[in-house]
Amino acid sequence: MAYKTILCVLSNAKNAAHVLNCAIDIARNHGAHLIGLHVEQVAIAPLAAPMAIPDPVSIQAMQDAAHKQSAELKAIFEESCRREAISGEWRNVVSMSGFGSDNTANTLRSADLIITAQSDPSYASDDSEIEQVLFESGRPVLLVPYIFTQAKPINRVLIGWNGTREAARAVFDALPFLVKAKSVEVFTVDPGRGDDRDADLAGADLGATLARHGIKVTVSSAPSEGLSPATVLENRLSDEGIDLLVIGAYSKSRLRELFFGGVTRTLLDSMTALTLMSR
Repeated sequence: MAYKTILCVLSNAKNAAHVLNCAIDIARNHGAHLIGLHVEQVAIAPLAAPMAIPDPVSIQAMQDAAHKQSAELKAIFEESCRREAISGEWRNVVSMSGFGSDNTANTLRSADLIITAQSDPSYASDDSEIEQVLFESGRPVLLVPYIFTQAKPINRVLIGWNGTREAARAVFDALPFLVKAKSVEVFTVDPGRGDDRDADLAGADLGATLARHGIKVTVSSAPSEGLSPATVLENRLSDEGIDLLVIGAYSKSRLRELFFGGVTRTLLDSMTALTLMSR
């Protein structure tokens, strides 16, 4: 069981190196073909006063800058694949709708796994690109924290389990990682709260299913004790030295998480480990 087609999203030169390091390492371990994707978004034309008409000089300058960035990323990707002897191909998509375009969506949906970077708060970016990939692709998305400088083995995996459809999807999307890991923990925060599940059995069925795949799995839980579920998860990641977190994305509505917060929003902002999300 392995990922055989991996797609890495390269948005800018600043995060390209550490995303590629991770993607190449995983592609090598799984004998996978690696696709590098850059979406060159067409900017809205600036208006020139006093006639409020598009300024051709500004438009050309923005297009030239976008083309230059695309060429730089292509060179970085192709050189990395050549140096590491990885089967790879480069795709550049020019689109006004970003990852929502048909060409981009078709490329995303044909991959076993998508790898992209967590948004870096020191760089002019936001989480909209990650959300587009999560919502448009239908594929598992592996997020690389911007604090990472090099790839490392995925030996210890934590599954953030809450029994939702999204969580189940993430777990089984992550099976190629789970079967290779040295240990896997199914972890539930506040088991039994707000539903009919027996707190003592939370995650037990999932643990048994994973064990039948030969996965070295344990099942555990913890009360939140006034902390948010995201904070409890983050503490567990730190305490156990976790290499990969597996979790469902936006089990609550995206709008609700935007205004009131939630596990997905918190992790997108403050992740400390590789994080695989599915929805």
